[in-house]
Amino acid sequence: MRKLLKTLEERFFFVLMAGSTAFLALLLLMIITIIVYKGLPSLTWEMVSQTPKGGYYFGREGGLLNAIIGSLYLASGAVALSLSISLPLALAMNVYFRNRKKLVNGIRFILDLLWGIPSIVYGAFGFTIMIYLGIRASLLAGIITVSIFILPIMVRAMDEVMKNVPLSLLESAFSLGSTRREVAFKVVTRQCFPGIITAVLLAFGRGIGDVAAVLFTTGYTDNIPTSLMDQTATLPLAVFFQLGSPIPEVQNRAYAAALILTVIILAISVATRLLSRKFHKTSIK
Repeated sequence: MRKLLKTLEERFFFVLMAGSTAFLALLLLMIITIIVYKGLPSLTWEMVSQTPKGGYYFGREGGLLNAIIGSLYLASGAVALSLSISLPLALAMNVYFRNRKKLVNGIRFILDLLWGIPSIVYGAFGFTIMIYLGIRASLLAGIITVSIFILPIMVRAMDEVMKNVPLSLLESAFSLGSTRREVAFKVVTRQCFPGIITAVLLAFGRGIGDVAAVLFTTGYTDNIPTSLMDQTATLPLAVFFQLGSPIPEVQNRAYAAALILTVIILAISVATRLLSRKFHKTSIK
């Protein structure tokens, strides 16, 4: 009887996991299908190679090159700024403060709280800081806001990988006379490089695809930014503004912009996975 109950329990959870996986795969397929079905007919070379011309948002000529480049500028700058803070913090938690469990657990608790805060709150916070410092909407303001938004995501993703580094590996490095800095940047970083790349990918995807965090901070312009103080258009904002148009052609262009954004994230994801796998094989050799 006990064996039968155990078998039924295993089958129940197997069916539950298989059903959940199938549901998520179906949901992803539906999202991609809708975006491709509505956006692909409106996607042209003109749309990805030109900036908006007069009357673009009324269905006339032009494209979204300004939003594409602006999104890449914004996400790349935010990831670079956040990485310069999150990597040392993650290394400190797992090398310098590894034996101070209460401190590390406290930092993790704070990061988890920050991770759960809605992005619109970060946007409002960034807007408040802009007003206090007298900074107008610009690429710089957007980079700072998005970097704060993705910081806890990046730190916790790195932390989850680094805390699984075997203690024996660290002890072996220390026994050979290595300093904490050498262990952190030459041993742990190399050991966890694929996980660090994954964390950067996750943060980049959240940064380039979020609209609420930049709604009040980057502004919007039809021009490609040439300095950090210029206003910047992004693909999520382009989707947001165009979907609100009563003109069907402009609404279809919003789906085309969403398709461009999806392709960018997919391309970066595939490239990062390949790079991570290649480095992992090299490190094993």
